[in-house]
Amino acid sequence: MKKILFPTDFSDVSKNAFIYALKLAESIHAEIITLHVYDLPQTSYIDVTPYLQEIYEVTELSNFENYRDEVPVLRTIAEANKLEHIKMSHVLVKGNLIQETITLTNKEKIDYIVMGTKGASGLKETFLGTNTTKVMNDTKAIVLAIPEGCHFQPIKKILFITEYLPEDIQILKKIMTLAKVFQAHIDCLYVKAPHQIDNRENRNEWEEIVKNEDVLLHSIMGDDVEGIILDFIDLNKTNLITMHVYHKNFFEKLFQISLSKKLSFHVNVPILAIHGS
Repeated sequence: MKKILFPTDFSDVSKNAFIYALKLAESIHAEIITLHVYDLPQTSYIDVTPYLQEIYEVTELSNFENYRDEVPVLRTIAEANKLEHIKMSHVLVKGNLIQETITLTNKEKIDYIVMGTKGASGLKETFLGTNTTKVMNDTKAIVLAIPEGCHFQPIKKILFITEYLPEDIQILKKIMTLAKVFQAHIDCLYVKAPHQIDNRENRNEWEEIVKNEDVLLHSIMGDDVEGIILDFIDLNKTNLITMHVYHKNFFEKLFQISLSKKLSFHVNVPILAIHGS
């Protein structure tokens, strides 16, 4: 049975993402391991040694009680979505969120990590939060990031942004496998600058791979890469964007939406990050 790791802080952002974890688990016949990581407060007072143990015990008890109260809420979410049959186990651990996520991913041979994300606020609002970005970098598991404000939709339209390079073919094949599970259509999109030369040989190889598959290859010429992609997402009602982790910096730039674009359009679409190896 495949395994999905769901790190959670029990926030509304996280609970919203849990629905995606449940739906993914149902689709790929997986179990879910929830992970709640807490840290103890740092004290810098002098001569409080006799009280430190008491402070730590109270803090740990508080974390445990919060955890004990919140786990049934996740079960309630599963029941509300008629997914109470999904096998779930729960882990509470003291430490660093990123490190504990990576440790458990390796120990349990996790296939997918589902995380709710909340980017920085202000003009430089980003799609991916810092924790999600670090987890993407440091684990080989497939990471599904669910942005704040993204409400569950069945995954029927998948967008893969690519330049039709050979190193993206392995990613495409993984996406095609997942798309068959969801019975979803895939759009591959290459936004080509006017001065770029189209490599027809690469494109021919891709066309051969997707022959008889529910996959369309698109090439759009233009300088406004961000605008073209956002318009494509909107026009085609995309409900999952996939990325090669290698191209993460491009995606971070893409989702640093300018103020003018933010006023008219805001991306609230889950993103699936896949390593090539």
